[in-house]
Amino acid sequence: MPMIDADGCPLHVEVEGPDNAPVLMLSNSLGTNLHMWDPQAKAFAEKFRLVRYDRRGHGRSGAPKGPYSMERLGRDVLAIIDGLGIKKINWCGLSMGGMVGQWLGANAPDRIEKLILSNTTCYYADKTPWSDRIKFVREKGLAAIVPGNMERWFTKDFRERSPDTMKWMSDMFVATPVEGYVGCCEAIAAMDHRDLLPRIKAPTLVIAGKYDPATNVEAGEFIKSRIPGAKISIIEAAHISNVEQPDIYAKDVIGFLTSK
Repeated sequence: MPMIDADGCPLHVEVEGPDNAPVLMLSNSLGTNLHMWDPQAKAFAEKFRLVRYDRRGHGRSGAPKGPYSMERLGRDVLAIIDGLGIKKINWCGLSMGGMVGQWLGANAPDRIEKLILSNTTCYYADKTPWSDRIKFVREKGLAAIVPGNMERWFTKDFRERSPDTMKWMSDMFVATPVEGYVGCCEAIAAMDHRDLLPRIKAPTLVIAGKYDPATNVEAGEFIKSRIPGAKISIIEAAHISNVEQPDIYAKDVIGFLTSK
């Protein structure tokens, strides 16, 4: 699979599915890699030309010293689709992937067919938790925040009945380069997309997790209310809703993307 250069940073990309199908590009959450989408990849690749990638600072992509910015991360996406010769994409981004999607929808509208903004927000008024997290991770490493992270990502019931999934996601999280994780935390803390939302013209679906403590339903409703014509779907899950409710998530995404 290709490595695509984005202003000196190599970005790991995987492509599958029919050559002539509409393109669906997936973007993962902070502290995960493109395999976060494994539960949906087969179903999506049957209907779409599926493009997955590791965000700068994650997975097999480069992890240059930060801070990063949402614009930088958005331009990384444009570098990927330019490198692949793709003119327009459908976008589905979860958490940080949804944040990047908001930037793309407002700043590269000619490249976006439909937009799915999942388990995400457009702004954090209080930056202190992010600066605290950065300091803690620099001192203690990512392994030290795994328990709290899994509590935010998944409901208690799901964590208890899915130990193999918890290990898979925990291992993925700990494998993230600290420099990349911190650079992305800095991008999130600095983000304010509130004024971008009304500029998004692509048909948009917002997905929110009913029990998501990280980007709650109110955050999703706010985004929906600011994007003209946007719809919202609320899933019985916490933050990483595509892993906690894989079949429902896939059905919602495919239904939205294939509707007229």
